[in-house]
Amino acid sequence: MEKIKNTYEVLFVTDIAEGEETAKATVEKFRSLISEHGEIVAIDEWGKCRFAYPINDKTEGYYTLIYFRSDPSFTEELTRVFGITEGIMRYLILKVNEKKQQLNVSSPKEVIDFDAEESDDEIDDDEDVVKEDKAADGENTAEDSTEE
Repeated sequence: MEKIKNTYEVLFVTDIAEGEETAKATVEKFRSLISEHGEIVAIDEWGKCRFAYPINDKTEGYYTLIYFRSDPSFTEELTRVFGITEGIMRYLILKVNEKKQQLNVSSPKEVIDFDAEESDDEIDDDEDVVKEDKAADGENTAEDSTEE
């Protein structure tokens, strides 16, 4: 029987205090770890970015976004490794709903649409309904006439 594989996205920020080369080495470490336990769908390296507020007295970090497919139990191991790896400032692992979400990566050639057919949830702009507010037109309603 084939194991269930879910699609996940992981965004992590590495410390660049020791240079971008060290940050890229950390990214490569996690890229190889993920590829050992699953299949990498897309990688989007955002690079060095400024924080909105200081994290551990630092104002910049190296951002990386990776989409991958793996066994659900691997996310626990990935969380553990993120927690013990020096240089990882923040990380977030999310399960991607393949039927509702499109992968958003920087380069257009890497945009991946999981759902090949159109969704039933799409809204048709031609069917807009405008409701008129009778009270705004100056007509009295039953509540207005009882208050007077």
